[in-house]
Amino acid sequence: MSASPRDPEPILRRLEWTVIRRLDGAVHGDYRTLFRGFGLDLADLREYQYHDDVRHIDWNVTARLQAPYVRVFNEDREVTAWFLLDLSPSMDFGSRQLKKRSISIEFVTVLARLLTRHGNRVGALIYGDRVDAVIPPRAGRRQVLHLLHQMLSRPERSRAAATDLRAFLQAAFRLIPRRSLVFVVSDFISTPGWAAPLAHLAQRHEILAVRLYDPLEMDLPDLGLLVVQDAETGEQVLVDTHDRAFRRRFAAAAERRETALRAALSDAGVDALELATDDDLVDTILRFADLRKRRSQLAGGGMLPTHLGRGLP
Repeated sequence: MSASPRDPEPILRRLEWTVIRRLDGAVHGDYRTLFRGFGLDLADLREYQYHDDVRHIDWNVTARLQAPYVRVFNEDREVTAWFLLDLSPSMDFGSRQLKKRSISIEFVTVLARLLTRHGNRVGALIYGDRVDAVIPPRAGRRQVLHLLHQMLSRPERSRAAATDLRAFLQAAFRLIPRRSLVFVVSDFISTPGWAAPLAHLAQRHEILAVRLYDPLEMDLPDLGLLVVQDAETGEQVLVDTHDRAFRRRFAAAAERRETALRAALSDAGVDALELATDDDLVDTILRFADLRKRRSQLAGGGMLPTHLGRGLP
């Protein structure tokens, strides 16, 4: 009997063979910075060295010994990760072979499996037109299959109320009490007002925004007369893509939307990984690993304040 198109097992097996095996060697050495733990126990005190994180300076010991000392921690390697999954109607758009929802499913499955293979726990909140499901964090391959099944079983809808990421993020703040690694996986097509609750969420958790998009949303080619449908509301309008002025206005509007989106993410203090429907998933994961590594280096490479650095080599 052939597998059901909604059967998660063959999908996970395919990704394990085609994506995760390719990534194993590439990210294995970077695993510590890729999925850094959050539990810290004080292990020792030592003199400050160049590139130490100044946030770890023990000011009481520094004042007493008249030399800068830093606290050294033992790190709990276990990570709890949550995926905030936007499966609203706009995620069902795709101008090529794959839709944004399909890319989201594959990205989340691969990241969840990479995490659980090292003993970490993953959970998820799923949003349709509200928080439709809460999947408590657990470890193991079976948890990844459960998460994949939940994503696959959500029906596509032709219309719904406008996506409200603000409410989704506020719900996440209430439902995820312990500090976690949080992936917000969305196309960020939403009513305004989500930047403030995202910033609020980032005060408690480490956030990565995974922004999904289709190239056709950025640049409309000359395709003649087209019926364009609003993915959120179902409203349809006839447009003439042969009109150069219309295509220029479309591109300008897309550029304004991009600028506003990036500014909102920057204001919230959240790193963003952009993933297009025609991107290579392995390249995207490697970009994620590089982003995490560079952020870790920046966090650990703060300069010593000038008044403390005098007299040091």
